[in-house]
Amino acid sequence: MSAQLIGIKAVLFDLDGTLVDTAPDLVAALNLALKEHGLEEQSLESMREQASHGSLALVKAAQPKLDEDTQSLLQQRLLHWYSEVNGKQASLFDGIGQLLDELILRDIKVGVITNKPARYTRPLLDALGLTNKLSCIISGDTCTRSKPDVAPMYLGAMQSGIAVDAIAYLGDAERDLLAAKAAGMQGVTALWGYISATDDPGIWPAVLQLVSPLSLLDHLK
Repeated sequence: MSAQLIGIKAVLFDLDGTLVDTAPDLVAALNLALKEHGLEEQSLESMREQASHGSLALVKAAQPKLDEDTQSLLQQRLLHWYSEVNGKQASLFDGIGQLLDELILRDIKVGVITNKPARYTRPLLDALGLTNKLSCIISGDTCTRSKPDVAPMYLGAMQSGIAVDAIAYLGDAERDLLAAKAAGMQGVTALWGYISATDDPGIWPAVLQLVSPLSLLDHLK
Protein backbone atom coordinates (compact mmCIF):
# COMPACT_ATOMS: atom_id res chain seq x y z
CA MET A 1 0.00 0.00 0.00
CA SER A 2 1.30 3.48 -0.87
CA ALA A 3 -0.72 5.52 1.63
CA GLN A 4 1.10 8.03 3.80
CA LEU A 5 0.81 8.57 7.53
CA ILE A 6 0.18 12.27 7.97
CA GLY A 7 1.35 14.47 10.85
CA ILE A 8 2.55 11.59 13.04
CA LYS A 9 3.95 12.69 16.42
CA ALA A 10 3.78 9.30 18.18
CA VAL A 11 3.97 5.68 17.12
CA LEU A 12 2.42 3.24 19.59
CA PHE A 13 2.78 -0.52 19.35
CA ASP A 14 1.01 -3.69 20.33
CA LEU A 15 3.48 -5.86 22.24
CA ASP A 16 3.21 -9.59 21.43
CA GLY A 17 3.67 -10.19 17.73
CA THR A 18 4.32 -6.56 16.84
CA LEU A 19 7.09 -5.13 18.97
CA VAL A 20 8.43 -8.33 20.54
CA ASP A 21 8.58 -11.96 19.46
CA THR A 22 7.29 -13.45 22.71
CA ALA A 23 6.26 -16.80 21.23
CA PRO A 24 9.39 -18.64 22.44
CA ASP A 25 8.66 -17.73 26.07
CA LEU A 26 4.94 -18.41 25.80
CA VAL A 27 5.39 -21.81 24.18
CA ALA A 28 8.09 -22.71 26.71
CA ALA A 29 5.61 -21.95 29.50
CA LEU A 30 2.90 -23.92 27.70
CA ASN A 31 5.18 -26.95 27.39
CA LEU A 32 6.11 -26.82 31.07
CA ALA A 33 2.40 -26.89 31.92
CA LEU A 34 1.72 -29.73 29.49
CA LYS A 35 4.65 -31.73 30.83
CA GLU A 36 3.29 -31.40 34.39
CA HIS A 37 0.09 -33.06 33.22
CA GLY A 38 1.78 -35.78 31.18
CA LEU A 39 0.63 -34.26 27.90
CA GLU A 40 2.52 -33.99 24.64
CA GLU A 41 4.67 -30.91 24.24
CA GLN A 42 4.17 -28.66 21.23
CA SER A 43 6.62 -27.17 18.74
CA LEU A 44 7.21 -23.43 18.62
CA GLU A 45 6.19 -23.20 14.98
CA SER A 46 2.91 -25.04 15.49
CA MET A 47 1.90 -22.64 18.27
CA ARG A 48 3.41 -19.36 17.01
CA GLU A 49 0.23 -18.08 15.35
CA GLN A 50 -1.68 -18.31 18.65
CA ALA A 51 0.82 -16.23 20.61
CA SER A 52 -1.06 -12.95 20.11
CA HIS A 53 -4.34 -14.36 21.36
CA GLY A 54 -3.52 -15.10 24.98
CA SER A 55 -2.78 -18.04 27.22
CA LEU A 56 -6.14 -19.77 26.90
CA ALA A 57 -5.90 -19.70 23.10
CA LEU A 58 -2.52 -21.41 23.35
CA VAL A 59 -3.93 -24.12 25.62
CA LYS A 60 -6.94 -24.70 23.37
CA ALA A 61 -4.73 -24.92 20.29
CA ALA A 62 -2.45 -27.42 22.02
CA GLN A 63 -5.23 -29.50 23.61
CA PRO A 64 -8.53 -28.77 21.83
CA LYS A 65 -10.23 -31.95 23.05
CA LEU A 66 -9.77 -31.37 26.78
CA ASP A 67 -12.76 -30.24 28.83
CA GLU A 68 -12.97 -26.56 29.80
CA ASP A 69 -12.04 -27.14 33.45
CA THR A 70 -8.84 -28.93 32.50
CA GLN A 71 -8.03 -26.28 29.90
CA SER A 72 -8.52 -23.62 32.56
CA LEU A 73 -6.20 -25.47 34.93
CA LEU A 74 -3.56 -25.75 32.23
CA GLN A 75 -3.94 -22.03 31.54
CA GLN A 76 -3.22 -21.22 35.18
CA ARG A 77 -0.13 -23.41 35.15
CA LEU A 78 1.01 -21.82 31.90
CA LEU A 79 0.73 -18.39 33.54
CA HIS A 80 2.67 -19.64 36.55
CA TRP A 81 5.50 -20.84 34.34
CA TYR A 82 5.35 -17.75 32.15
CA SER A 83 6.28 -15.64 35.17
CA GLU A 84 9.41 -17.77 35.42
CA VAL A 85 10.45 -17.63 31.74
CA ASN A 86 9.14 -14.19 30.71
CA GLY A 87 11.88 -12.35 28.83
CA LYS A 88 14.30 -15.28 28.76
CA GLN A 89 13.98 -16.08 25.05
CA ALA A 90 11.84 -13.18 23.77
CA SER A 91 13.47 -10.70 21.42
CA LEU A 92 12.65 -7.65 19.36
CA PHE A 93 11.54 -8.42 15.83
CA ASP A 94 14.18 -7.66 13.21
CA GLY A 95 14.28 -3.93 12.55
CA ILE A 96 12.27 -2.88 15.61
CA GLY A 97 15.30 -1.61 17.55
CA GLN A 98 16.43 0.50 14.62
CA LEU A 99 12.89 1.77 14.06
CA LEU A 100 12.51 2.88 17.67
CA ASP A 101 15.86 4.67 17.62
CA GLU A 102 15.04 6.46 14.36
CA LEU A 103 11.59 7.54 15.56
CA ILE A 104 13.06 8.91 18.79
CA LEU A 105 15.76 10.70 16.74
CA ARG A 106 12.96 12.34 14.76
CA ASP A 107 11.33 13.46 18.01
CA ILE A 108 8.43 11.04 17.49
CA LYS A 109 7.29 9.45 20.73
CA VAL A 110 7.00 5.67 21.04
CA GLY A 111 4.92 3.59 23.43
CA VAL A 112 3.08 0.34 24.04
CA ILE A 113 -0.61 -0.51 24.32
CA THR A 114 -1.08 -4.23 24.93
CA ASN A 115 -3.64 -6.65 26.30
CA LYS A 116 -0.89 -8.43 28.23
CA PRO A 117 -1.33 -7.98 32.02
CA ALA A 118 1.02 -5.50 33.68
CA ARG A 119 2.67 -8.20 35.80
CA TYR A 120 4.13 -9.60 32.58
CA THR A 121 4.41 -6.43 30.50
CA ARG A 122 6.72 -4.44 32.77
CA PRO A 123 9.26 -7.22 33.46
CA LEU A 124 9.43 -8.02 29.74
CA LEU A 125 10.04 -4.42 28.71
CA ASP A 126 12.62 -4.05 31.48
CA ALA A 127 14.43 -7.20 30.34
CA LEU A 128 14.61 -5.85 26.79
CA GLY A 129 15.82 -2.43 27.93
CA LEU A 130 12.82 -0.62 26.45
CA THR A 131 11.06 0.88 29.45
CA ASN A 132 12.92 4.18 29.54
CA LYS A 133 12.31 4.78 25.83
CA LEU A 134 8.54 4.62 26.06
CA SER A 135 6.15 7.54 26.53
CA CYS A 136 3.37 5.20 27.67
CA ILE A 137 2.97 1.60 28.78
CA ILE A 138 -0.69 0.57 28.81
CA SER A 139 -1.30 -3.04 29.81
CA GLY A 140 -4.40 -5.19 29.51
CA ASP A 141 -5.42 -4.45 33.10
CA THR A 142 -4.43 -0.77 33.20
CA CYS A 143 -7.99 0.13 32.23
CA THR A 144 -11.20 -1.67 33.11
CA ARG A 145 -11.55 -2.63 29.43
CA SER A 146 -8.89 -3.77 26.96
CA LYS A 147 -8.62 -3.69 23.16
CA PRO A 148 -10.70 -3.58 21.02
CA ASP A 149 -12.18 -1.06 23.46
CA VAL A 150 -10.95 2.51 22.97
CA ALA A 151 -10.18 3.16 26.66
CA PRO A 152 -6.54 2.01 26.57
CA MET A 153 -6.01 3.88 23.30
CA TYR A 154 -7.21 7.15 24.78
CA LEU A 155 -5.11 6.63 27.90
CA GLY A 156 -2.02 5.95 25.79
CA ALA A 157 -2.61 9.15 23.85
CA MET A 158 -3.13 11.13 27.06
CA GLN A 159 0.03 9.77 28.72
CA SER A 160 2.01 10.49 25.55
CA GLY A 161 0.59 14.00 25.34
CA ILE A 162 -0.32 13.54 21.67
CA ALA A 163 -3.68 14.01 19.92
CA VAL A 164 -5.14 10.72 18.70
CA ASP A 165 -5.13 11.76 15.03
CA ALA A 166 -1.35 12.33 15.23
CA ILE A 167 -0.71 8.77 16.46
CA ALA A 168 0.08 5.70 14.37
CA TYR A 169 -0.79 2.43 16.08
CA LEU A 170 0.83 -0.81 14.91
CA GLY A 171 -0.72 -4.19 15.63
CA ASP A 172 -0.91 -7.73 14.29
CA ALA A 173 -4.50 -8.59 15.23
CA GLU A 174 -7.88 -7.34 14.08
CA ARG A 175 -8.72 -6.03 17.56
CA ASP A 176 -5.67 -3.74 17.36
CA LEU A 177 -6.86 -2.09 14.17
CA LEU A 178 -10.47 -1.89 15.33
CA ALA A 179 -9.35 -0.12 18.50
CA ALA A 180 -7.10 2.24 16.58
CA LYS A 181 -9.81 3.24 14.14
CA ALA A 182 -12.44 3.67 16.86
CA ALA A 183 -10.07 5.94 18.78
CA GLY A 184 -9.23 8.03 15.71
CA MET A 185 -5.63 6.81 15.36
CA GLN A 186 -3.93 5.87 12.09
CA GLY A 187 -3.83 2.06 12.20
CA VAL A 188 -1.01 0.02 10.68
CA THR A 189 -1.07 -3.78 10.27
CA ALA A 190 2.18 -5.50 11.25
CA LEU A 191 2.27 -8.38 8.77
CA TRP A 192 5.44 -9.76 10.38
CA GLY A 193 3.41 -10.68 13.47
CA TYR A 194 1.37 -13.68 14.55
CA ILE A 195 -1.12 -13.70 11.68
CA SER A 196 -2.70 -17.08 10.98
CA ALA A 197 -3.81 -18.61 7.70
CA THR A 198 -7.43 -18.00 8.70
CA ASP A 199 -6.89 -14.28 9.31
CA ASP A 200 -7.74 -11.79 6.55
CA PRO A 201 -5.76 -8.63 7.33
CA GLY A 202 -6.89 -7.14 4.03
CA ILE A 203 -10.29 -6.38 5.56
CA TRP A 204 -8.94 -4.93 8.81
CA PRO A 205 -9.44 -1.14 9.12
CA ALA A 206 -5.81 -0.11 8.61
CA VAL A 207 -4.29 2.80 6.73
CA LEU A 208 -1.26 0.65 5.90
CA GLN A 209 -0.11 -2.96 5.83
CA LEU A 210 3.63 -3.35 6.36
CA VAL A 211 5.78 -6.44 5.83
CA SER A 212 8.71 -5.14 7.88
CA PRO A 213 9.13 -2.61 10.72
CA LEU A 214 11.62 -0.31 9.02
CA SER A 215 9.30 0.18 6.04
CA LEU A 216 7.19 2.36 8.32
CA LEU A 217 9.73 5.14 7.83
CA ASP A 218 8.93 5.26 4.10
CA HIS A 219 5.33 6.20 4.90
CA LEU A 220 5.86 9.00 7.40
CA LYS A 221 5.11 12.41 5.91
